[in-house]
Order: sequence, then C-alpha cells, then structure tokens
Amino acid sequence: MTTKFVFVTGGVVSSIGKGIAVASLGRVLKSRGISVSVLKLDPYLNVDPGTMSPYQHGEVFVTRDGSETDLDLGHYERFIDVELTRASNLTAGQIYRDIISRERQGEFLGGTIQAVPHVTDAIKQHMLSLAQMSEAEVIIVEVGGTVGDIEGLPFLEAIRQMRNEVGRDNVCYIHLTFLPFIRATGELKTKPTQHSVRELRSIGIQPDVIVCRSDYDVDEGIKHKISIHCDVPLSGVITLPTVDTVYEVPLILEEEGMGELVIDTLGISSAGRDLSDWEALVEGIKIPKQQTLPIAVVGKYVDLQDSYISVKEALMHAGMAHEVDIEVRWVRSEDIEQQGPERLLEDVRGIVVPGGFGQRGVEGMILASEYARTQRVPYLGLCLGLQVMVIEIARNGLGKAEANSTEFDPLTADPVIDIMPEQRVITQMGGTMRLGEYPCDLVADSKARAAYGVPSISERHRHRFEFNNDYQEAFESVGLWPTGLSPNRKLVEIMELDADKHPFMLGVQFHPEFRSRPNKPHPLFNEFVTAAVDTLREGGQHSLPLADSSRAAGNRAARSQVADAC
Repeated sequence: MTTKFVFVTGGVVSSIGKGIAVASLGRVLKSRGISVSVLKLDPYLNVDPGTMSPYQHGEVFVTRDGSETDLDLGHYERFIDVELTRASNLTAGQIYRDIISRERQGEFLGGTIQAVPHVTDAIKQHMLSLAQMSEAEVIIVEVGGTVGDIEGLPFLEAIRQMRNEVGRDNVCYIHLTFLPFIRATGELKTKPTQHSVRELRSIGIQPDVIVCRSDYDVDEGIKHKISIHCDVPLSGVITLPTVDTVYEVPLILEEEGMGELVIDTLGISSAGRDLSDWEALVEGIKIPKQQTLPIAVVGKYVDLQDSYISVKEALMHAGMAHEVDIEVRWVRSEDIEQQGPERLLEDVRGIVVPGGFGQRGVEGMILASEYARTQRVPYLGLCLGLQVMVIEIARNGLGKAEANSTEFDPLTADPVIDIMPEQRVITQMGGTMRLGEYPCDLVADSKARAAYGVPSISERHRHRFEFNNDYQEAFESVGLWPTGLSPNRKLVEIMELDADKHPFMLGVQFHPEFRSRPNKPHPLFNEFVTAAVDTLREGGQHSLPLADSSRAAGNRAARSQVADAC
C-alpha cells in the first residue's frame, strides 16, 4: 500500500485555526473509512515545548509514549479519536540536534552539513518512517507557522521534495489563509492571500486547495477572484467561516466539498461517508440548554486559555453528556491569594485545579482547595491539583502548619509531596519527569472505581513530584484515602475524601483531560460534572469543616507572603 500525504501550510497570519482544520480533515477522511495519521512540523529550535512557558506556546500535550508535544496533537486526538505517539510531532530542534550529534560521531565522513540536503532529508525520512510505522492510508502533515517565516523554509522545501519521493499523484497541498475585513469599506480583501500563495509558489509549491478563513461570509465573487489569481480551480477554493463551536468545522469542510477534493486529488476510492454521529454531536451542542453550570478553573496561566485547552474541552465534553452548558470561570490563583476565595468562588458549582510548575500562585490553589472542601463544592485536582489538596488537608486537617511540597519549600518539616527518589540526581531540564502512560489499580468501593467501572486503568503523566507515602496513615485518619495505586503499590495515583465528608473531592496525579473525546467524555470529568449538577438540584452547598476554622485562618495569614517564581 502506498501512503498518501496531505500537506497543510498557513499564510497571512498565525493562529487562524490550522490545527483545527487539520483535525477536522482527519475526521472527514476517517468518516469515509480511510485510515489516517497526523504529523505536526514545528519550526522552532526548542527540542520540544516541555520547557517552554505556557504563555509562549499554550498547553504541553503528552502522548501515550511520553512525548511532550504541541497542543495541536490534542486537537488531532480529540477529533479523529486516535492515540498518537512522539512520531507525530517533529521540531527543528530535534532535527538539528540529531544531525549535529551524527556529525560529531563522524557519520558524514568530514563532509559539509547543509540545510539541503541534510536537514530536508531528515525531515523527509521522518515523514516516510511515520507512514511505515502507522500503516495509515493518509498522513496529514501540518507545517507550523506561516509561509515566509525564515525558520520554516527547510520544512517547506522538504514537503516540496516529497512529491518526487512518493509521486505527484500521492500528495495534496492545502494552503490555509485569512481574509481580513476592512470595516471602512465593508470589504473582505483577497490581496494578502494572493501574496501568500505567490510566496508559496516561489518555493515551488502550487496549492491544490485554498481554505479561506474569515469572520464573515465569503461570496462567489471573492472565491472566483482567488481562483483566478492563485491558479486554483473554483472548486478548490474552500471557505471556512468563524463558528460557535470548533466541532462544527468537519461538517463545514464536508459541505464545502473538501473530502471529495482530497480523495480525488490523491486518487483514493471510498465507499461513501458517515458523519451522522458527528452531526448528532454538533446538533446536541447547538440545542439551547436549560441549565448553565459555572465551573472555576483555578490556575497559574489562565490569562492564556490555551494553556488549559484540554481541561476546557474535557469539561465541555462532560457538559454535553449531561445536557448542560459549562460556563468556565477562569480564576487566577494569584488573585485568590490577594482577594481570598470567597469573592471569586462563591457562586461556582465545581472547582478544577489543573497542573503547573513553580511556586507562583500555589498558595492561591491551596486556598481554593480549602474552600472547596469546607464549602462542599465538587473538586477535581489534576496533577498539581492533587498535590495542593494534599498540602491543604495536611495543614488544616493534620495540624501540620508548614506542610508543603519540596518543589516549593525544599526545607519543609513536613514534605507531604516529595521528589521521586530516582529523580534526585537529575539536573537537566526537560524530559526527566514521569512522562506518558502508566498503569493504575483502583480500590474497590471508591469514587474512582465507580467512575471508570474497571479495576485497572492507564493514564498519562507529566510530573516529577509524588505523594509521600510516609504520611499515608495520617491522611487516612482524617478520611483522605489513596484509591488509585501503581501496580507495585509504591506510588499513589488517586486520592479522594470520604463520601461522608464531601460529595466529590478527588485528585489525580495524572492528566485525564488528554484522553477525553467530544462523544466519549472522560469518566472522571463525567463524574465530577455529575456531582456539580447535583449541587444545582440541592440548591447550594453546606459547610462541613475538616478542622478548626480559626486555625485554618491563622495558617492562611501566616502564609500570605509567597514567592513570585516561575
């Protein structure tokens, strides 16, 4: 079987939804029974986004085999319902590191190392290896950035050369551009698209399809103009307007004829298409809901919501299943430190504390956890969210006022969260954590076991610090139980508060959000939203402190000064 390649480039401006378009095309092809895999080419020189600030690059998505990747892989997995690997994300940093390492070992026999052919050959080889490894009929390759970026030139040259590697009949070039609207004249302008395509053609790539993103309707006259100036058939000019939900994009692309265009260009035969499940999904999203469920996401990076894009989507998926609108309240944990939790969280029906690194804002997360516990607000802690829940209960339930994680206070007298022993000697940043999918056994009669419905699971991790088992008995004495454990019983993966103390207070050391799908919400998010919906029926929360509230208030005041790190 000859694998076909679809190459998707971007023009005019970035952040116009290229990743969503690629994911949607994958869904369109899959609906025709075509096996699909996806590759994201990132031109930046970082080896991976693992050490990059979320404000720079958004969420770091973790694949099942432990690779820290671009957030677009999350879109691919959610839309196409596949589980990708490290082979689906390639950065310029990875390419250059590999080539330089091979050169230092004398592999090139003293020859001069150049962008062409050495860099481009490495990129092509990666694409061909993915095709062989995945055995997919079609590989969709997204080239990050926009045409004209200097750092992207080797990647564009590589995809140009691919038509000679696999044959012109086995490649399809799609160019995604943006049509700006000039308010003064009331016009959509095509000139930036024309310039972008001209730049692409100067490299030697003639697009087969041009996808025009716009905030406004695009009439046939504009499509005809683009067709003439960009030398693309009128049927190859696809319009993609801004929509209320990104899950509608596959249906729009199908209606515009994208699926037929691609399979005709590649010479693929299909037995028809079936997007009925996706149509039902979008219809369900659009139906007005009778209830709105306000959920607070208390994090360090909420100013850029893409930092928690998988968390947001997982909440939305669970909301769809319960036929409620999830209203995500983005709450800066530092604001809670300054203003207290009552003002910012008083009317929410659930609290999620997601992952993060560094001390900045952590005390605000601890206060959010305390508020959720004492006010009986459903709480879901993800990675760091589990750790702050443990710290809060240690301080206010066990009376260990200085309890902390050694990540934030290396000299704490009560390190209830501590670094893994095997990581103590590691100093290199990036790629040194517990990464990827690990198994977990669930305790019978626990909320976690009830949610999953199976005794054992596997979930994706991204962390270095763990629950300190020396404190396990102490926590059990106040009703905080480990209900998910590694098979060797050495690592605590899930902890939850007794049902008689709280309706739903559960933390996990892993990241369940990465495995949620729009038509298959993750079990833990589903149970969390169930508990939040129940508070609507009950008409409010009821305070049930675990420890003396005056002592908790005193501890809070004593810790009001926090470092402004990371």
